[in-house]
This record gives sequence, C-alpha cells and structure tokens, in this order.
Amino acid sequence: MDNAITLVNKKHINLWPAVLGGGALIILGLVLGGVINQYIQTVLMFIGINIILSASLNIVNGYMGEFSCGHGGFMLVGAYTSSILSVLFFTKSPWLGAPLLPPSSAVFLFPLVIIGGGIVAAFAGLLVAIPSFKTRDDYLAIITIAANFIFVSLVNNLEFIGGSRGFMGMKTTIYAMEDVADLPFTLIWTMVFSTLSVFLIRRLMRSTFGKGISSIRHDEISAEIMGVNTNNMKIVAFMVSSGLAGIAGGLFAHVLGFINPSSFNIMKSTECLVMVYLGGMGSLSGSVLSAVVFTFLLEVMRPLQILKWVIIPLMLILLMQFRPEGLMGNRELTDIFPKLKPYFKRRDL
Repeated sequence: MDNAITLVNKKHINLWPAVLGGGALIILGLVLGGVINQYIQTVLMFIGINIILSASLNIVNGYMGEFSCGHGGFMLVGAYTSSILSVLFFTKSPWLGAPLLPPSSAVFLFPLVIIGGGIVAAFAGLLVAIPSFKTRDDYLAIITIAANFIFVSLVNNLEFIGGSRGFMGMKTTIYAMEDVADLPFTLIWTMVFSTLSVFLIRRLMRSTFGKGISSIRHDEISAEIMGVNTNNMKIVAFMVSSGLAGIAGGLFAHVLGFINPSSFNIMKSTECLVMVYLGGMGSLSGSVLSAVVFTFLLEVMRPLQILKWVIIPLMLILLMQFRPEGLMGNRELTDIFPKLKPYFKRRDL
C-alpha cells in the first residue's frame, strides 16, 4: 500500500484541469436544470471575459514589468473583427445579403470566429510592441493610451460598420446555434476560452521563453548581456496579451449582441488595470481571483450608474496607496497553500 502511494506521489499529478472541467460541467448542469437563471449566466460570462482580460494584461504589466494602459483598444479590435466575421458567415449581412455559410455551421465554426478576432488583435499588438523596444514606464503608457484612442477614433469614423452608432447582429449567430441544440453556447465557449487562456499563460510563463519575459522586469540590460533577445520577448508578450484581449472582445460582443466604440475607451482599459493591480503583479492566481471579485463589485455598483466610473479609478488610487502589491502580490495559490503543490506542479518520475 505504501509503495502504491509513493508511486502516485512520484508521478505527474495535476488536478487543476479536472477541477476546472468539473466546475464547468457542474455549472452547465445547473443551467440545464434551471437552477441558474439568465442573469447569473450573464454574470458568469462576464467573469470569464474578465479573467481573460486580467490574466492577459498581467503578461505585460506583471510578468514583463512594462506599463500598458490601452488594453481596451485590443479588445475593440477583436470584438469588431469577430462580429464582422460572425455576421458575414452566419447571418444576413448588410454587405452581401445572404450568409456565406449555413447558419447551423456556427455550432462548429464559432470558435474560429473568436480566434480570428484574437489573431487580428495580436497583429494590432505589434503597433505597441515595436515602439516598446526603446520606451518604458510612463512613455510606454502614453503610447498604449494613444493606441487605444486611435482604435476607438478609427472605428467611430467607419460608417460601413456603424461608426459611432455601433454594430449589431451577432445574437443571430447565437440563435442559429441554439436552433441546432438547446444549449447555452455563449456560456460554454466563454468557460472554454477562459480556461484555455489561463492554461496558455501558465504554460508560457513557466517555460524557458517565459523566464526570458520575466527577466526584462528584473533588469533588461542584464538580460541582454546574458543573451536574452529582449525585442523578441516583447513582441511575443505584447502579441499574446493583445490577442487574448481580442478573444475576450469577441466573446463580449456575442454576449451583448451589440457593440459601440465607446464601450472600449480608456475606462475599459482602466477596468483591466484595476483587476491586474487588485490581484497582484505577476500572479496568475491573483488575476483570476481579482476578475471574480471585480465583476461582483461591478454588479453591486450597477445601481450607482455614472458614479461607478468615479469609484473604479478611485479603487486604483487606493490600491496604489495602501496595498500596491495587490491581494496576492507575486504569489500563487501554491505559495500560500504549499500542500497543493503536488497536485498543481509537475513532478518527475
């Protein structure tokens, strides 16, 4: 018996995929059973979207130690790209009329539409990655804020996608999927993409390449002396971060069924910053925890309407003053609860 236990302990034991998968199945079962209503489903979807936003921005602001303030702009690129693809492929579009593909095919192709938005947003991240080679801190913050304004202003002036009036029609894609099978597809795909995003970031930052990204935060000059190609690291970090923000934007667009450029202005970027600093710089567990806490806070503050946009920046100021390290600092759950390490960390035979 002791030998069997020892053998199990020596193997690679990793429970977190089972925990996340089991949790997703429980939520899906409660939805199908009518226990979770539409409002709670919407809150859960926004939690998943905020997890992607918080964790992705943490790559640049936390692990790499840069200061990006324009995450909402990359979210906008992904949201509009995914929305345009969704309307073109699966609905009666204002440009081509009939859909390019049968609406029922959205059941299988919807993830590709979301990923397409992420890919375009990742290339938009190059607009920030290249100037970041010679800028840091406040200067990089100015560049990312400018990029956010550029994206918003550009879409505001593109009348063929609605301009300042906004863009809609994505809900038709969701209805087409629900006609094939009576399932909460938006919730399902939000849970899938948020889980995969956390998994991707975790694997990236634990890899040798991820260690190179983290070395920039500690000392960029020393990293270059040791042979780290910091320019390549910045490109990858910015493209992964902005690409995941684009995926979050695509999911956001399909949850609401309507998007407007003003939804992705500097206030959306501020929300992302609050989540990153609330959870802790360089803590993936903190990003997930802060996304959950922050989403609930937003729902609690919803009756305050415009005052909410005063309280959110105030939260960021208070965080910087009284707990700049955030809830988790740069620690993970396994650092706080060491007994979890055998279940969430690779162990060799």
